[in-house]
Amino acid sequence: MVRRYGQLVRACARPLFLAGGDSEDLIQEGMLGLLAAIRSFDPDRDAAFRTYAEICVRSRLHSAVRAAQGGKHAPLNHSVSFEPPLFDGTNAHLFSSAESPEDVIIGREELKERLDALKGQLSELEAKILPPYLNGLTCGEIARRVGRPQKSVDNAIQRIRRKVARQFSSGVSSES
Repeated sequence: MVRRYGQLVRACARPLFLAGGDSEDLIQEGMLGLLAAIRSFDPDRDAAFRTYAEICVRSRLHSAVRAAQGGKHAPLNHSVSFEPPLFDGTNAHLFSSAESPEDVIIGREELKERLDALKGQLSELEAKILPPYLNGLTCGEIARRVGRPQKSVDNAIQRIRRKVARQFSSGVSSES
């Protein structure tokens, strides 16, 4: 059953984004939804298994996305290990839990500068999509807000991600 409906899980997970995770994490959550559907399906009810499974998978995926967007696990996601760093590189200071207020302010200013530089590289549509995306809205919600198809919003988000990655990789190399 898992092999047979694996494509369904992938299709349901594809348009979603999991904060702090990747697409494989979403697929794993979807598989748990499929497993729940297999266990709880009642053939005596007048519904096809595929329909029931899709509802269970989508529900599990949306619950995972909502949970990731909440702040419940933020302390774990931003925790500092008591173990020494696994490398001797120059970035070992990134693991320090004692950040000075000056470092925090400088970090905020650098982030603002990077966002300002990024906004100069975005198309009109991408510039409209970025603020609601940063506020945690889903592709569907953003699509309704800007009056565009969900697929074009998803494509714009992917372009924004590539531009951000390019900017950060060029920014990191110029600082060293």
